Amino acid sequence: MPRRLGRSRIRLALLGIVCLLLTGCAGAGAIGSGGRTLVIAIVSNPQMEDAVALKGEFEKDHPGIKLKFVQLPENQARAKITASTATQGGEFDVAMISNYETPQWAANGWLENLQPYIDKTPGYDANDFIPSIRDSLSHQGSMYAVPFYGESSFLTYRKDLFQQAGLTMPEHPTWQQIADFAAKLDNPATGVSGICLRGKPGWGESLAPFSTVANTFGARYFDENWNAQITSPEFKAAANFYVNLVREHGEVGASSAGFSECGTHYAQGQAAMWYDATVMAGTNEDPAESKVVGKNGYVAAPVERTAEAGWLYTWSLAMPKVAKDKDAAWQFMSWMTSKQFVKQVGTTFGWNRVPPGVRRSTYEIPEYQQAAAAYAKPTLEGIDKAQQSNTMVNPVPYPGIQFVGIPEFQDLGTRISQQLSAAIAGRITVDEALEQSQEYAESVGESYRETR
Repeated sequence: MPRRLGRSRIRLALLGIVCLLLTGCAGAGAIGSGGRTLVIAIVSNPQMEDAVALKGEFEKDHPGIKLKFVQLPENQARAKITASTATQGGEFDVAMISNYETPQWAANGWLENLQPYIDKTPGYDANDFIPSIRDSLSHQGSMYAVPFYGESSFLTYRKDLFQQAGLTMPEHPTWQQIADFAAKLDNPATGVSGICLRGKPGWGESLAPFSTVANTFGARYFDENWNAQITSPEFKAAANFYVNLVREHGEVGASSAGFSECGTHYAQGQAAMWYDATVMAGTNEDPAESKVVGKNGYVAAPVERTAEAGWLYTWSLAMPKVAKDKDAAWQFMSWMTSKQFVKQVGTTFGWNRVPPGVRRSTYEIPEYQQAAAAYAKPTLEGIDKAQQSNTMVNPVPYPGIQFVGIPEFQDLGTRISQQLSAAIAGRITVDEALEQSQEYAESVGESYRETR
C-alpha cells in the first residue's frame, strides 16, 4: 500500500522547485475601483478558456467581484502554482491543480478544507461527482479541491480511414495492433501520420501517456522496496516500443508535441489515430475546431499485459490556505464546478464543449447524451476502471497511475521525460535515456528506503 508522506518530506522535495521557479505575480484579493478582484491561476486548455469567456456571466450575478485569470500552458502553470502554494506566497485566490497535488498539499496544510463550504452551499451536490474523481481530491474524508473536468485516457481513430484501408478497430485493442494499424495508415504523401503521441517533455505531458504504456507492459518506476526500475527489461521494452512507434509513424515534430499540439494535429485531419486524454473528444467533435467531426471512433486505452490501461486525472480548483477572500473565492469555485455551469457551457458554446467526466448528472442531460453519443460510454468506463489493480502488473509503493504520487515526481518525472524526448528526437538512444533516468530515480528511491 502507498505510504503517507510527512510534511517535512514534502517541504524538502519542493524547496528546490520553489527556489528555481518562483517569479513575481500580481497579488491576490486586490481591492480595485470595482470591488474585490479574485486572481485565478488556470491551465490554458480549451475547456478552461470557455470559463474565461463566461466570466462576465459570473460578474453580472456577483456584483462587486471581478475575476482576473492567469492562463498558462500546462508545464508553466504547474511550476508557477506549485511555487506559489509551497511558499504560501498568496499570489492566487484560486488555483487549478490536479489529483496529483491535492492529497499531498492537503496533508501539508497548504489548502483550505472545502468540505464546510460544500456542505453549506444549497444545490451544489458533491454526491453527484463521480466517486473515483471525488475520492482522488479528498483527504481524511474531506474534499480539498473541486473538479472542473475529469478524464481517463482512450484512443480515437478515423473510422473513414480504417474503412478505406479495410481495417477493423477492436473495442479493446492491444498496443501491437495499434502499431500495426499505424504502419498501414501512415501516409506522408497526404500528410497523415499513423498516430499522434505526446513527446513533449514534462511529467504531465509526454510522461502521462508513456506511463500507461509502461504500466501495461509490466514496468514500474520503483519496486516495493523503492528500488528504481527504469532499466528493467519491462521498462526498456515499453520505452523502445513508444519511442519507435512515434519516430516511425508519429507526427512531425513529435519530440515537442504535447496534448495541445496533438489535438490540433488530429482535429485538422493529419493523424489516423491519437492516444490521449478522454477530454480530447469534445474538441474532436466541435465543428468550430475540428475538420473530422463525426468521423471518429473511440475505444479503450490499448493494453499489453493488463486488463485496462487508462489513467485517472482531474483538473480541479483549490483554495490556497492563505487566500485573502475565501468566501468570494468559493463563490467563484462553486459556480465554475456546478451543474448550472455545465448547462451554461452547453447552451452557449455547444454540448461537445461541456466539461466531462465529473458529474453523473451531466450524462443524464438529453442534449449532452446526443452530442456525446460516440464517446460518453468509453469515457465513463475508463474513469471507473482506472485503478492500479486493473492497470499494473506488479504492486508499487506509491499512489497514482500515470504519475508517481510523491512530491519528488515533479522533478524526477520531468527529467525522465526530457531523456525520452531526446530519444524521440534521435539525439540519444533509448538505452542512454533510461540509464540517465535510472540515476535520477535511484537517488529518490534511496531517500525513501532510508526513512522506511
